[in-house]
Amino acid sequence: MRRRIDLEEELKGARLNRAVLRRVWRFIAAYHRRVYAFLVTVALSSGIAVLPPLVFRRLIDVAIPAGDLAAINLLAGVALGLALAGAGLSLVSSMLAVGVGEGLIFDLRSALFDHVQRMPIAFFTRTQTGALISRLNNDVIGAQQAVTSTLSTAVSSSLGLAFTLFAMMAMSWQITILCLLLVPVYLGLARRVGRIVQRLARKQMESNARMNSLMTERFNVSGALLVKLFGRLDEEAGEFRRHAAEVRDTGVRRSLVGRSFGLALGTVASVATAAVYLFGARGVVQGSLSVGTMVSLTIYLGRLYGPIQNLTTIRVDVLSALVSFDRVFEVLDAPLAIVERPHPVELKSPNGHIQVRDVWFRYPGSGVGSIPSLEEAGDAQLPSEPSDWILRGVSLSAEPGAMIALVGPSGAGKTTLSNLVARLYDTTYGSILSDGRDIRDVSLQSLADSIGVVSQDPHLFHDSIGANLRYAKPSATDAELADACRAARIHDVIAALPEGYDTIVGERGYRMSGGEKQRLAIARVLLKAPAAVILDEATAHLDSENEAAVQRALATALEGRTSIVIAHRLSTIRAASEIIVLDEGRIVQRGTHDELIAADGLYTDLYETQFAPGAGGEVGRAS
Repeated sequence: MRRRIDLEEELKGARLNRAVLRRVWRFIAAYHRRVYAFLVTVALSSGIAVLPPLVFRRLIDVAIPAGDLAAINLLAGVALGLALAGAGLSLVSSMLAVGVGEGLIFDLRSALFDHVQRMPIAFFTRTQTGALISRLNNDVIGAQQAVTSTLSTAVSSSLGLAFTLFAMMAMSWQITILCLLLVPVYLGLARRVGRIVQRLARKQMESNARMNSLMTERFNVSGALLVKLFGRLDEEAGEFRRHAAEVRDTGVRRSLVGRSFGLALGTVASVATAAVYLFGARGVVQGSLSVGTMVSLTIYLGRLYGPIQNLTTIRVDVLSALVSFDRVFEVLDAPLAIVERPHPVELKSPNGHIQVRDVWFRYPGSGVGSIPSLEEAGDAQLPSEPSDWILRGVSLSAEPGAMIALVGPSGAGKTTLSNLVARLYDTTYGSILSDGRDIRDVSLQSLADSIGVVSQDPHLFHDSIGANLRYAKPSATDAELADACRAARIHDVIAALPEGYDTIVGERGYRMSGGEKQRLAIARVLLKAPAAVILDEATAHLDSENEAAVQRALATALEGRTSIVIAHRLSTIRAASEIIVLDEGRIVQRGTHDELIAADGLYTDLYETQFAPGAGGEVGRAS
């Protein structure tokens, strides 16, 4: 659980944090004309709302005693006109508020989505997906409500209160002062309840985020399969009930606090109404007040405590909304680990020449590219210090069209090195060059276009086969899809499906076999047509039949392209131009297959452990 915060300091900071308010205004600035028009309509509506009691006062005190039917008709018409004008202005202000509010939601969500997808991969391995989605939904809506409904209530209540007090003081300052004596009771209640609601609002947000995170993890295919295989249905249901109970209990407490607050204010208002009738009736009997004045004062009284109640609640709403803005800005302020230069170099017609120069790398601590509030897992704390060195002075060169193989024990740094080449991370020391350019100086888009990756567990979106393939090239024609799939040895499988390329693959491609997913991933890379390809254990989990099909597809995919191949099955890389043997982040051997076997080192140990001499299945290319 998050450490408890000193609520008094938090509320004080929320009131005085002008920097947050300036940032909010920057998002609203795009709608400033609508906001101004909205405020004008709210002000006019508040001004019109104060006039009907004056009309009724004249009707009761003048028109009715005089029996003047014309005046009665006129005053009734004026009252009707004021009601219609007020309704029209309210409708216009609502339309303006909806436009601003929905626009703000769009802007905040778009900014959050754009920023989050640019975060480093480590961010996604640490972050609870449900908590992150909650930021894009619940907190964004909470922030939007502060700008629309809360702002509207603040303006209308403030102006309505001012107009009402002015009218009441003009009629009877004594009764007005009497009614105002109860205002401190309102303010005291508001201050007390504001602290409680602020705490409950944050707790409810956190409980919702935990519940959403649990659902997100358990309701994807992998999570649901794991739960069923381990027979944890009852335990998971119990865990969900525990989280849902937290949401329920916090919601009940928040609702009860709000209702109790409303009842208390309603009681104070009832006392004030009784006082107006008591002293107003005495004034009518004594001749110091008219009946119309007493009725008008009673009507105004209902409009006096309403705005006061709204204004006291607004303080709570604004502070709760600041929590939402803080949570949104917390994500937007998270630093990006991979940043493009102001004027990056574009790789034009890349040839796939990759150089790794004295690269050292270790993963940064939790303070870099992370958001602690999205990473909580019980009381566990993520390490704040960087990891131990994963790569230690690695250097290599992949000439255009060459195959470089990376082998070594688990944890040797093979995948980390491939991630650095694709610039999923930046090197700690040293540099990586693509076509002679430091990839930190190259535009991210052109670098991504020049490198294709096929991993051991390729991801497919819950969409059609065609849509997944066109992710690499949205403009690809049906003929281009078919050509790429033929080259990847998967076209005949797709053509045999009832819906062909329109077949939905399911979440993460679970409706396809492992070999089919791999060949679809290869077809996707072929559509992309990169200059260099990274294969990260592309056949590690396949049976012999599927592995053979994938290897044939890879032979086509790698033809004429630079390739960096990570393999545990060493028979698949016997034809590599150079084999790099990594151990504990260092290059301990390098050479061709025959040279390394003759050297009788770590490579020989790994090879003899796995395969007998002459094992097949290699990716065909002469060294």
